[in-house]
Amino acid sequence: QVQLVESGGGSVQAGGSLRLSCAASGSIFSINAMGWYRQAPGKQRELVATITSGGSTNYADSVKGRFTISISRDNAKSTVNLQSNNLKPEDSAVYYCLASTYRLAYWGQGTQVTVSS
Repeated sequence: QVQLVESGGGSVQAGGSLRLSCAASGSIFSINAMGWYRQAPGKQRELVATITSGGSTNYADSVKGRFTISISRDNAKSTVNLQSNNLKPEDSAVYYCLASTYRLAYWGQGTQVTVSS
């Protein structure tokens, strides 16, 4: 089992920055990738960025050059961070953390990001 705790959402003006964090605990050595997805009202959940345990990253085209995903791990937890710069109103959504193992995917509870113009 993996438990996820997200933090760092909030409200900013266009052009601002936010840093989202997601701490995974439990069976962290079974995690092979972590990432962030987002869902805006009336839209499907979409990938924002992912990172594997080996450090390979993948970004949605809409956030390339503005968002940076990173991961760190100690014996107790694995933390994935999403540095979001030059935010746009279209980035507004609930952001969900994901941790995947070879068998299961775990989702965080979601954190709201609101970008005003």
